[in-house]
Amino acid sequence: MTSTRMSRISAVSVALLVLLASALATPAAGNAEPSWRYTMVAFSNVSDRDMDVYQSADGTNFESLQRPAYRPPTGLVRDPSIFRNTDGMYYLTYTTAGGANIGFARSSDRVNWTHLMDYPVPFCCIFMPGTGDGVGLAPGSVGSAGSSDGPSLSPFVTKAWAPEWFVDGNSVNVILSLSTGGGFVPYVMTAMDPSLSMFSMPVPLVGLGADRIDTTVVKIGSDYHAITKNETKKVIEHAIAPTLAGPYRFIPGGADWGTFREGPSLVQLPNDVWRLYFDGYTDGKYFYTDSSDGLRTWTPVQELPGVSGTVRHFGVMREPS
Repeated sequence: MTSTRMSRISAVSVALLVLLASALATPAAGNAEPSWRYTMVAFSNVSDRDMDVYQSADGTNFESLQRPAYRPPTGLVRDPSIFRNTDGMYYLTYTTAGGANIGFARSSDRVNWTHLMDYPVPFCCIFMPGTGDGVGLAPGSVGSAGSSDGPSLSPFVTKAWAPEWFVDGNSVNVILSLSTGGGFVPYVMTAMDPSLSMFSMPVPLVGLGADRIDTTVVKIGSDYHAITKNETKKVIEHAIAPTLAGPYRFIPGGADWGTFREGPSLVQLPNDVWRLYFDGYTDGKYFYTDSSDGLRTWTPVQELPGVSGTVRHFGVMREPS
């Protein structure tokens, strides 16, 4: 065998060994863990006219993406909620504090936002079932953040607060808290067109009852889980139902996340772990807790690093990075 031929064989052998080593060192694509990006939209202690955007690779450590990112033409931008629609655009809904209206905005990059509309809740809810009377724990106190004007006197909705996106298959919904002057009641409206410009009449989430606000819903298996703030007791509660509209039943002896808590937001982490964030508004801090068994048990409450003490009632969305 000539030296030239031997050299060629040696070169081929070395190349094959390099390829084999590379294949062994690189995990198969099918076994690689997917990477995720978590987007937070929030108003701050400084301003409820401006919305800030943060992002994170793990759902714990958030860094600023754009501050501020959005200011609506009029009104406030409290309690924002974000999701990415099938058209690839990001959609925002939020509390305007302008009567029975909720705000909507859209973005292609999470940084630059365009105001879409302030949407008036459709003619709704004459003698709204279950409307609270705004009675709190102590004599003379009020239970609901929307009841400072006293018990309900209007037959129509006067406030629409804390809207939350909830996507159920092909159905895009907004869960919101409605008041006729007394305590808030959780309702749901369903988008009636792909552009998310028209919504159905509000339908009550049966079983949650009156004087509850900041309701968010996730679906696990065939069950719908509602996390909501009880405005009378100032605590966050957990209820479960077979359908989005209910009937919901509260989980007895649920987790103790403390008092004076609001603004719950749920997001799924890897390995079927769910994370609940909430605003400890009298502490001036933000907290989180995790569940790895379908929201049955929870880890001890921890303060969210970095942004705690700055952000207020935020929404979080997960998507592939």
